[in-house]
Amino acid sequence: MKARIAVIAGDGIGPEVTVEAVQVLRAIGARHGHDLELIDAPFGGIAIDLHGDPLPPATLELCRGADAVLLGAIGGPKWSAPQLKVRPEQGLLRLRRELGVFANLRPVSLHPALRNSSPLKAEVLEGVDLVFVRELTGGIYFGDKVRSATGASDLCAYSIAEVERVVRVAARLAMSRRRRLLSIDKANVLETSRLWREVTERVVRSEFPQLQLEHMLVDAAAMHLIRRPRDFDVAVTENLFGDILTDEASMLAGSLGLLPSASLGEGPRGLYEPIHGSAPDIAGLGLANPIGAILSAALLLRHSLGLEREAAAVESAVAAVIDQGLRTPDIAAPGTSAASTRACGAAVIARLHD
Repeated sequence: MKARIAVIAGDGIGPEVTVEAVQVLRAIGARHGHDLELIDAPFGGIAIDLHGDPLPPATLELCRGADAVLLGAIGGPKWSAPQLKVRPEQGLLRLRRELGVFANLRPVSLHPALRNSSPLKAEVLEGVDLVFVRELTGGIYFGDKVRSATGASDLCAYSIAEVERVVRVAARLAMSRRRRLLSIDKANVLETSRLWREVTERVVRSEFPQLQLEHMLVDAAAMHLIRRPRDFDVAVTENLFGDILTDEASMLAGSLGLLPSASLGEGPRGLYEPIHGSAPDIAGLGLANPIGAILSAALLLRHSLGLEREAAAVESAVAAVIDQGLRTPDIAAPGTSAASTRACGAAVIARLHD
């Protein structure tokens, strides 16, 4: 097949991990006879430096015309001072909304060889295999923001339609798994959460009666995610709660650097990125874990290009590399030498050619 992929590597370790994912995509394309055109464009802090805009018009146009978008990470101390009016995160929020990618899928599972990389006990982690579906283009991140000399406010707002569409995505996913859907809210306090719970209940009961639906308050969910993570299957929640809980869930897998994500809308085009940040403290040192970015490329192959066999091949190659013990510092076993970002990416490609 022929496909056009926008590559917006961003800032910090973004370019380092993204180049490894790009090399994997090139290798899988060559092996299976696909013509994958990968086009780079500035985004985030580097785009502010070059163009005064974290999402320049040319970058947005490229992303709109692409079959999929691969993102590294954005931000850093240089662009985070309180007095700055233009920030990298503004570009990310704009891009998500412009592309209409309202459902962010974040799968979390533990590779058996990495049990000791997690701070949790092995018996707690046994059998963990869950997916968070985070609403991505509404809520407090997109609400009106007001700042005065004496205070500030951020508006959290959701429409019925916004809740319906992301719940349907989560419900369809749950139907393909263990048929268990957990909806996370704060309905005992927030009016938006009361709406969320009512809409979720109606959509699931009327359209997906085969599902086992459970509602849980976000504070309880944060506790149970660590106490009994194997009980989670598919969890759907709003933007802010999803952002926080999925970072917490990364500890189940052993490292923030391991986890991918797929941001999807109504059509096949999606935005794919590891869930970690730009980690400016290790940028340029070759220490970053590229696995989250590489697995994000696998999700791109699966969800936007419909290449299930190729996606599974990438995931199998990553698992094999972890099994062989070649690991970056964040997941390296005590007393062993850690591999570089580049060595880890090269090992995945070597496995693809086996």
